[in-house]
Amino acid sequence: MTNFSGAQDFGAGQVPLQPATGVAAHQRPAARFKFFYGPMDCGKSTLALQIHYNHTRQGRRGLLLTAHDRSGHSQVTTRIGLSKDAHLLSDEEDVLALARSLDVDYIIGDEAQFYSIPQIEQLATLVDEHGVDCYAFGLNSDFTSTLFPASARLFELADEVCRLQVEVLCWCGAAGQLNGRVFRGDLVRQGQRVVIGDTDEGELHYQVLCRKHYMRGELSPNVGS
Repeated sequence: MTNFSGAQDFGAGQVPLQPATGVAAHQRPAARFKFFYGPMDCGKSTLALQIHYNHTRQGRRGLLLTAHDRSGHSQVTTRIGLSKDAHLLSDEEDVLALARSLDVDYIIGDEAQFYSIPQIEQLATLVDEHGVDCYAFGLNSDFTSTLFPASARLFELADEVCRLQVEVLCWCGAAGQLNGRVFRGDLVRQGQRVVIGDTDEGELHYQVLCRKHYMRGELSPNVGS
């Protein structure tokens, strides 16, 4: 994969973040909490890396987070070949404590649907109490068409919720809305919520479907051929 260059690295043990105070704080633009969502293949991770790059170009220091990336590694990866090393967030990790150990201006959180509800709330605290911009990227619903708990909390707490405008199509040509899990050529609606896979063909993979074909359970005629 092509390395997504231009980002600034950082380490632990630097100046902890402090709540914004004084005249300078009043002159500083309010921090933002944004959630970008959409189905698989709509370019969420690509946009995450682009925003990360744009901020570092202006001399801002950022923390890039991921969880259960498709690569299986501590990276944010995209289907168009871009990648960047990231902090792999564990299920029980305290995002607030992590960010306070680093002198950062913003956080990019990819695969945010896999975060815990406390971690989403910690991002909100970083925005409100520490002036850290937080940008979350993720799926809204799982393979059963049910909202991920973390995504539901993001809808409730984010200042802005943005559906990505990159058009994703169902096999029929209609707009793709829902992520179907395909196992051995059949759409499945039961099973473990988190099973990492991609949209490439394989014994287990995912296919983005329009609502009609998701509800009917009708996959592309090319599946399994």
